Amino acid sequence: MRAVSDADFDEVVLKSSKPVLVDYWAEWCAPCRLIAPVLEEISAEHGDKLEIVKMNVDENPVTPAKAGISGIPALHVFSGGEVVKQILGAKPKAALLQDLKEFI
Repeated sequence: MRAVSDADFDEVVLKSSKPVLVDYWAEWCAPCRLIAPVLEEISAEHGDKLEIVKMNVDENPVTPAKAGISGIPALHVFSGGEVVKQILGAKPKAALLQDLKEFI
């Protein structure tokens, strides 16, 4: 999975031709570390339909603030430059796949 920053967020996420799931996370966040391997699996299995990228909220404060991120992990699915789905908190793979079924 690719890391995105405040500097390349618009180009990578908002201008993408396919849906993009942004994982807002931080090093110190235990639930973020729990969900990371699940997102890696989903990315490997469904990367042709849904791109998954990670944004470290400590290193990139501007974009999460604009998105109204107040707790992590937070997952936002962008399509056509707009947030079309929000998922808060760590979930098991089956629950995430259910949440993302319309994109994969």
